[in-house]
Amino acid sequence: MQPRIPRPTVVAAAIVALTLVTLTGLLAPALWYELIERREPGRLVAGGAGVVAIFVLYARLLWLNLMRRTAPVHSLGLAAIGGLCWVLPAVLGGDAGWGNLLMVPAGLIAVVLPLRHAVPVTAVGTVLTPVYGLLLGLPALSVLYEAIGFPITAFSGYVTVWLFHIVQELREARAELARSAVGQERLRFARDLHDVLGHSLQAVALRAEVAERFVDRDPPRVRKELTEIQTMARDAVRDVREVVRGYRATSLRTELEGISAVLQAAGIRCDRPAIPDLPAHVHEPLGWVAREAATNILRHSGASWCRITLAADSRVHLEIVNDGADRRSHTPGTGLQGLAERVAAAGGELAAGPDGDGTFRVRASVPLETRES
Repeated sequence: MQPRIPRPTVVAAAIVALTLVTLTGLLAPALWYELIERREPGRLVAGGAGVVAIFVLYARLLWLNLMRRTAPVHSLGLAAIGGLCWVLPAVLGGDAGWGNLLMVPAGLIAVVLPLRHAVPVTAVGTVLTPVYGLLLGLPALSVLYEAIGFPITAFSGYVTVWLFHIVQELREARAELARSAVGQERLRFARDLHDVLGHSLQAVALRAEVAERFVDRDPPRVRKELTEIQTMARDAVRDVREVVRGYRATSLRTELEGISAVLQAAGIRCDRPAIPDLPAHVHEPLGWVAREAATNILRHSGASWCRITLAADSRVHLEIVNDGADRRSHTPGTGLQGLAERVAAAGGELAAGPDGDGTFRVRASVPLETRES
């Protein structure tokens, strides 16, 4: 089962927090040395203030760019971070871990700057950082680490933000597909309703015009036309009921094919079973179960897959399972309650609810034979 994806702000906050934890691990040896070994208040205050300023700027720039709130002024923030990371080791000494500051700006270069600018800036930083480290008197191993780690850190920062944006775009596309699928179903219903009522209403309007023309000179003709209008109106009402009934009581095969297409269009993988020949009385209640289950999956969960199974012995059993239980309310709605009543009226049983493993399961069964038989 695929893990649930939290809201974008939660993911962004987690990325920022983990980044700050990483920076803390990078700079903790330097602060520890100043606090425990050197014990010079002036140096400790300067180092602490500089680190706090770097952390605040870094977190702010990373958050804004994750939220796509980019601005040209962010390059000034990156320059300020770079300046602090180069000045502090020069003032406090490159030993005792302050040289690690030289790696800090790398993670933001490709996040803040456009890619066409980030590549040359990263190349320049990869060359100048180890050279500056040598001037500060850093050990050769630390200089080598900076030469290799600077471009890797820059690439890692770029990939992290890029993947975050890709996931959000896919999430938005999935929601749009679901809305589109529902919209297509509404259009199909509207088209069918128009086809049924268009001719009948036009005929009623024409008959009413004829009756109006003969209202004073031929009462028998008017009565005849009114009778025809009544007949047409009753036929139109019957046709509308047939259209609605067709949507409510279509064959189970049609329902399963329809919901499979709608769910797949919404980005939800749907496994549909082979459907055997079933008695007519089975189709209406199980068709309702299939339609209501699909509607709930689209409206109330963030499921990534749906599995439909169908079996028949003395009863016909339909089971629809999806992995969206953690993403929906577990309070039964009026749709499921009404569905249970319909299934019970057909002599069947309905059960719906979470399984405890992150899945939501709907089970329905109806007798294979009618009560009269």
